[in-house]
This record gives sequence, structure tokens and C-alpha cells, in this order.
Amino acid sequence: MGKKVLIRPSVTVTYPWKVTIGDNTWIGDDVVLYSLGVIEIGPNVVVSQKCYICTGSHDYTRPDFQIYAKKVMIERESWLATDVYVAPGVTVGHGAVVGARSSVFKDIEGGYVYVGSPAKKIAKRTPATT
Repeated sequence: MGKKVLIRPSVTVTYPWKVTIGDNTWIGDDVVLYSLGVIEIGPNVVVSQKCYICTGSHDYTRPDFQIYAKKVMIERESWLATDVYVAPGVTVGHGAVVGARSSVFKDIEGGYVYVGSPAKKIAKRTPATT
């Protein structure tokens, strides 16, 4: 756990020991960190309310639907807006922004804005300078 991390009291974490969170990161109300696998959230990240970061699922090709887990990474300076779903095995690149109610099923490149289900790149992100 990094410094100056804010985790709202309504956040649900399946296995806390599989989650790392960087400095100055904010995890919003009703976020679910379904950490069957490892979740790495970098510094200066916002995970807005009602997001669902999912590291586990079932193998639909097997008759017993065996469960599996894959690591999820949310790299630094990224923002997941409200109600974003992130699938097992996905990396959200440095500085990416994912719009409200989007679903991320494969790795997305940093520095861009994505929206939709599945999330599609719509614009280059141009962070403000101070």
C-alpha cells in the first residue's frame, strides 16, 4: 500500500494480499477488486465508483468450467471512470483514460482515451501542464 492512498469504505477486496496500490491513488465507492489473481494499481490512479477489476473467470472450453486467474495491471496516471469493467489478464497502459461504463477485454495503450464495450480508442490524451 502506497502513501496517501484513499480507499472508500464500500470497496470489496477478495484477497487483499494479492493487491498492490501505488502512492496517491484513489479507489472509489462500491469498487470490486476481484483478486483471485494479482492486481497491481500504480501511483496517481483513479478507480472511480462501481468499477469491477476482475482477475478470475471460468474456462468455457472445459466441461467442468475450471476457474483460472490472470494478473491485471492498471499503470500509473490512469483513470477508470465510473462503472468500468476490466477483464482478467488486462493491462491498462500508463496515462490511459477509460470512459464511464466501458469494458476492457484486452490490453490498452497508455496515453489515450477509450470508451465503449468493448473499449475503443477515441482520442489522444493531452494532460494539462502546470
